[in-house]
Amino acid sequence: MFSFVEIQCQIAAEAGMIIQRVVLNSRPGKNGVPVAENFRLEQSTIADTIQAGQVRVRTLYLSVDPYMRCRMNEDTGSDYLLPWQLSEVADGGGIGVVEESKHDNLAKGDFVTSFNWPWQTVAILDGSLLQKLVPQLVNGRLSYFLGAAGITGLTALLGVREKGHVAVGANQTMVVSGAAGACGSLAGQISRLEGCSRVVGIAGTDEKCSILVQEMGFDAAINYKKGNVAEQLRELCPGGVDVYFDNVGGDISDTVISQMNQNSHIILCGQISQYNKDVPYPPPLPPDTEKIRKERNITRERFLVLNYMDKQEASVLQLCQWIQEGKLKVRETMVEGLANIGAAFQSMMNGGNIGKQIVSVSK
Repeated sequence: MFSFVEIQCQIAAEAGMIIQRVVLNSRPGKNGVPVAENFRLEQSTIADTIQAGQVRVRTLYLSVDPYMRCRMNEDTGSDYLLPWQLSEVADGGGIGVVEESKHDNLAKGDFVTSFNWPWQTVAILDGSLLQKLVPQLVNGRLSYFLGAAGITGLTALLGVREKGHVAVGANQTMVVSGAAGACGSLAGQISRLEGCSRVVGIAGTDEKCSILVQEMGFDAAINYKKGNVAEQLRELCPGGVDVYFDNVGGDISDTVISQMNQNSHIILCGQISQYNKDVPYPPPLPPDTEKIRKERNITRERFLVLNYMDKQEASVLQLCQWIQEGKLKVRETMVEGLANIGAAFQSMMNGGNIGKQIVSVSK
């Protein structure tokens, strides 16, 4: 005699391949703080066979990023991001290995990536929407293609180049908020490589500040949870701030902007302090801060890396070269197991990561 569960599993197996996936279980609400329980791990099935042009891939790594908070709402407030639907599989940046292919340009064993990788252990995907990866470009560290050699690295590099107005010999000082995060840790290093003479980071723990200075070449770092940030910033940037790579928004950004020089530049990359609030993106500055910005002719423009994808190939090669040469130090916070992706997202939103937050799904 078979139990009901055994019979159900047998029926599912006959219907296709059994997989695990993570779906959106609940919405935190526009002003709510996301928790791991907003996501749910469940068993599902995919077809046993693939069609022409498709590949079956096994997921290796998934990326969790601050922008995903917007996708947890019914309305993302963005014209380029679609919301996740309740009880539907979530998706984002991912890397996997091809296990079966009916696509002309992809073969079994190839490593591939996509911006819209489903959060599941195995998937059937359209091969034309996947990008083939060359592990040797990142010294075999495949997960780097989700961070330093992926969209995060592109955001840091092109943000500095397109909006920072950094020039060799200009004696510029850059401040980076969220400096120990995925993008900030790269942006500070890249600004130095591109010509900034002084780089100061702002982070939330002494450990993060130590890593920024000792490992990543920042000149100094401020723990914003200790002491007076404005006073520390004046001491560390006596000539004022010329470029500000803004990952957080809020009070920290108001403090930095108050010490920016005439004709300086804000690279508006992210506003993680505002993502749990029902405000437009980018949120408007407080009146006093906006007055300073206008009086000093400080540029503050939203930077969206997707608008610069014509520069993707050359920029990725530059990032990979710096990684190979040891000029770009990479930090990752790796969490094991698809079941823990919700907890990884919650931790990242609370600042628990150093560098890129990655979930390792399989080996």
